[in-house]
Amino acid sequence: MAIPPLNHPCWKKLAGGALMKIKTQHLGTQLLAKRMERSTTPLQERATELHAFFTRWERILGNEISQLTTL
Repeated sequence: MAIPPLNHPCWKKLAGGALMKIKTQHLGTQLLAKRMERSTTPLQERATELHAFFTRWERILGNEISQLTTL
């Protein structure tokens, strides 16, 4: 499954807290979700960071990527 483009509304939703709802066994994704939850960084910056993370790890995060647009 392809990663949604950066302008897709799912990234802001994920950056706003929906990332915690993703079911994952990947430790890096779990740590990122916790860090995003506590972050005071502006929403758009968090959304951009999430997009970059999922783009970088696309090959091993297929299950998580399939959940991105369903939250």
